[in-house]
Amino acid sequence: MKRIECIIMDWAGTAVDYGCFAPVAAFLKAFDEIGIVVTMEQARRPMGMAKIDHIRELFKMEGVGERFEELYQRTWGEEDVVVMNKKFEGYLFASLADYTTPIPGVIDTLAMLKAQGIKIGSTTGYTQAMMDVVLPNAAAKGYVTENLVTPNGLPGGRPYPYMIYKNMIDLGIPSVDYVLKYGDTIADIKEGVNAKVWTVGVVLGSNEMGLTEAETSAMATSELECCKAEVRRRMLDAGAHYVVDTIEELPVIIDEINKILNK
Repeated sequence: MKRIECIIMDWAGTAVDYGCFAPVAAFLKAFDEIGIVVTMEQARRPMGMAKIDHIRELFKMEGVGERFEELYQRTWGEEDVVVMNKKFEGYLFASLADYTTPIPGVIDTLAMLKAQGIKIGSTTGYTQAMMDVVLPNAAAKGYVTENLVTPNGLPGGRPYPYMIYKNMIDLGIPSVDYVLKYGDTIADIKEGVNAKVWTVGVVLGSNEMGLTEAETSAMATSELECCKAEVRRRMLDAGAHYVVDTIEELPVIIDEINKILNK
């Protein structure tokens, strides 16, 4: 019987750090240090990419590159990306351990799927050094995966498929048909689509929603449904096969995919 054999999880905004706030705060502080205001929406837009690529995308955004030229009388270049990445990392490392709380439902749902023989891999936009902070702190709170692949040492991070393929090699998964990528950003969706695996986006707790758990709970039902619908639309437009509100829906999605695989 053909079936999903592996789920490849994202980390921030998907498994830990409800709302994906750790990197957002660090990007805002790093750019503010050089006199450039980056909005929350701008900071979130490239989320999921390798962080140095994320910074390049921010410099390209309307108003950011222009402001740099106004302040420094020259266009930004790769050396500025490297400098900004160091600033970003400084702010991120100072707070990263505080953003490692598992998102509700993740631990119990994955435990149930593991019991069915499904392997749990993971990819991330964080570097290995960043994950060296995240891993032990998340593990202390009960969240672990069987494999982690970062962009380090690969031809590229998201939206390229290399981290997914490395997970498949590490975990011994023979076909992309048996892999499900689960994540909270458009870059996650594109990573899954480019790898030609089953791709599922999650709405609540995601970078795309950009809300804390308390803000989500306090929102009026009609407003929340509108926000969720907009995130769902963006993920489906990016190529997601399915979009769920929470990870608790994932077992049903997997059963549906397994039926498709065996038609």
